[in-house]
Amino acid sequence: MYLIIKHLHMTTVAISLTLFILRAGMHWLNPQQQLPKWLRILPHINDTILLVSAAGLAILIQQYPFVDAWLTTKLLLLLVYIMLGMWTLKKATTRTSIAVSASASLLCFAYIVAVAVQHSALPFQG
Repeated sequence: MYLIIKHLHMTTVAISLTLFILRAGMHWLNPQQQLPKWLRILPHINDTILLVSAAGLAILIQQYPFVDAWLTTKLLLLLVYIMLGMWTLKKATTRTSIAVSASASLLCFAYIVAVAVQHSALPFQG
């Protein structure tokens, strides 16, 4: 069961990243144009599955946010990623602001993945 949920989680992470890059890229190309309806709905469905699978994994491995530092870090970084992503897709109106906020979002995303892989709040320490 663990491997099924873990692979579901990793798949939804990859889909989430792909959808964010697609939406940010489309917004960068034409900041005034609204995204197609499916691109406004599908990410919410995917992210719901992602969060449910994350909760399932936490329960299975018996590690929890605000108890285990790496999961607390991951959760807090997720909130930052969500805020940066919202800024990128809703508030940023110039190509420069879209590029900067999207880049910050992707750096945050990369840090989340590093924390998850290393199970460490500071994954880049030697």
